[in-house]
Order: sequence, then structure tokens, then C-alpha cells
Amino acid sequence: MPWELPLADWPGDRLSFRELPVGPSRHLVRFVEVGPVLYAFKEEPLAVAEGEFAVLRHLEDARLPAVVPAGLATDPVNGTAILATEYLAHSLQYRRLLGRFSLGPGRYRDRLLDAMAWLLVDLHRAGVYWGDCSLANTLFRRDGDLIQAFLVDAETSEVHPSLSDGQRAFDVEILVENVAFGLADLAALHDRRDDDDDAIEAAESVRDRYAVLWRELHDTPELPAGDRHAIRSRVRRLNELGFAIDEITVDPLATGGSVRLHLAVSNRDFHARELQRRTGIVALEGQARLLLNDLAEYAAWLAWSGEIDLDEEAAAERWARDVLGPTIGRLAPVIGAERDTIQAYCDVMEHKWFLSERAGVDIGLDAAISGYLERGAPAPEAGPGDATGMTLQIDWSAAIEATTDEDRSATR
Repeated sequence: MPWELPLADWPGDRLSFRELPVGPSRHLVRFVEVGPVLYAFKEEPLAVAEGEFAVLRHLEDARLPAVVPAGLATDPVNGTAILATEYLAHSLQYRRLLGRFSLGPGRYRDRLLDAMAWLLVDLHRAGVYWGDCSLANTLFRRDGDLIQAFLVDAETSEVHPSLSDGQRAFDVEILVENVAFGLADLAALHDRRDDDDDAIEAAESVRDRYAVLWRELHDTPELPAGDRHAIRSRVRRLNELGFAIDEITVDPLATGGSVRLHLAVSNRDFHARELQRRTGIVALEGQARLLLNDLAEYAAWLAWSGEIDLDEEAAAERWARDVLGPTIGRLAPVIGAERDTIQAYCDVMEHKWFLSERAGVDIGLDAAISGYLERGAPAPEAGPGDATGMTLQIDWSAAIEATTDEDRSATR
């Protein structure tokens, strides 16, 4: 890289630049392909860049959802630096993600707001104060039937051993204000200025979402001594949210007959780690949860249909060979290299559920794949205005809005 030059002067005849949409930024950002990897380069004042690089390194070490830092080139003479991060594959900005669906209340927007609350909870648990949390400073990836948010701008972030309640509350207030601005800005972009009040109400809901999650993770319930079922239920609830339990502590209370339950909770990758252990497949947490459900359903079907009752390892191997592999083989030529094949498989499962509900019977995987491909393998990642995007707008988002997560889980 021509580090001796300002980023704006990097020569296009020597480097492979790509034009990608970026949100509002105080600093110049350019994208360059280096072999198979796409990097984002941002030029900043030296002190700002060094601080951001340190925070991103901390987030990488803690395995938290953020862009991955690749390096920092400093120019102490001029007091500037260029921060290099890896481009987050399969990611979308909020404008493109929400621009493909109704701007008003709905399940898809709720998932995006949940993702923002989840991200801030993850950061705060790790002692990271964001300082400028907003939709514009976040990238999103579809994660099975959910959305996952990733921090992409850490210019104002700070790392502490832990955060006080005041620091957390102030960060949440910044998030609420910025989310309201982002949603109102998107409504104005689509000439929907009457949605300003709704944008404020939606942003306020992020505070409640954050509070519910924080309480869930830090609750220390009082339980009857020896009530192992209550402990199992609490652990199972956190596992369902994606958290593994590192340590369980039971403290007797002075009143006698009761105990206080304390759970040390790890990162939100319980299902992702379990899927990788069983199959070697690396996936996001929501994707992994759906794939593990699909694997369990397949193993149960084998046993019910008279096949040999396979152990866990053999069932996973057969599912990957006979179900996942062939399906991805049919999807890959259609969706292309730019799309996430694991997410496309999750989309097929969602499509199968929708068509089966409409038909009143299980239509089978093969019919679901064919129907999905006939519609152009729809996804928000598809280019704006193309046929696949329009198909998604008409068929699939309506299905998402009309059903509940409980319904989908039950029919899988």
C-alpha cells in the first residue's frame, strides 16, 4: 500500500478499488481488494486512530461482534494514520436493509432494533463504552431468522474493567437518540415524514429491549434450596438466548430454606459452538440454532422412518452429507459468491415452513428448494430494484409479518 500518500491520493492504476456505500463519516473511507480479501481503509488523526485500533483489537480478542482490525499505518510527522479493517462479508447498512421492507412497525424492524439492543448489551458486559452508538455506525447481517448487529466505528469508544450504571445509561440514551434520528432520516428519504412520531416511539423501545436483556443476564433469583429443576430452567432459558454458562454459584440465604443463584455467562455463541463441535461448520449464532434444529429433526425422522437410530456424531455426518451439502450445491450457482450459503439454506427452511403452512402439509425439502429457486432465491442482499428483491418484498416479508417465532419453532 502507498502509505506515504494521503488516502485520497492512492493511485487507482495500482490498486483495485471498490465503490461501496458508506454511512455518514467524519473521515475518508476507501475499499481496496488485496487478493481475495476486501479491506476498508480510513484516514484519521493519529490519536483517534490509535484509540480506535486498540478498541477493535480488544473486541476481536473478546470475540465480540465488530469489524476485524487488520493494521494501523501511522504518520507521526503529519499527525495522521490510516486504519485498515477487514470488510464484513454479507453485511448490510440499515438503509438498504429496511429500505427493502415496510418502514413502519413490523417484525423485521423489530429484529433490527433487537439487534441494536443485543449489541450494546454485549459491549457493556465486556466493559466497552461505545459513545456514538447509532444505526449509521453499525453493520447488519441476517442471522437465520434474526438479525445480528456489528460495531463498525469505534472512534469514541473506551474500554474499562467494567461500566458503571451511569455510563451504561448514558450510552443507552445516545443509542435511543441516534436510532430515532436514523429511522426519521430513512422515512424522509422515502418521503414518509409522517412517520417521525413512529420513529421516536420505535427508538424508545430499544431502551426497554436493552433493560429486559440486561436483567435476564444479571438476575440472581431466590430459589428453594434443592430445586434443581428451577436451576435447569434458568440455564436452559439462557442457552436458548444463545449464552453458555461458565459457572454456577448457589449461595445459602440467612433466612434458611432458600438460596441465591448466580450464573457466570459467556459470549452469545452457545449454538454456534455446538454446531461447530458436531459438524465443523462455522455459522452465526442464529443460523446455528436453526441448523441444529434441522439436524435434530432429520435424526428424529431417520429413527421414525425405520432407519437405524444413529448416535450424535453419525447423525450429524449423515445430515451434512445427505441434506445440507446437496442443498447448498443447488443454491450456490444461483446465489453467487457474494451471498452467504448458510443463510441461504436457512432461507430455504423458512420458505419450506411458509409453503407447508399454506398447503397444510409438509411439502418436503426438494419442493421448497425448487420453489425458492423459481422465485430467484430472494434476499435483501440482492441488488436494489431487481426481481429477487421484489419477490421478497411481496411474498416472504408478508409471511414474516403474519406469523410468530413460536409458530415457526413449533412447525419445524
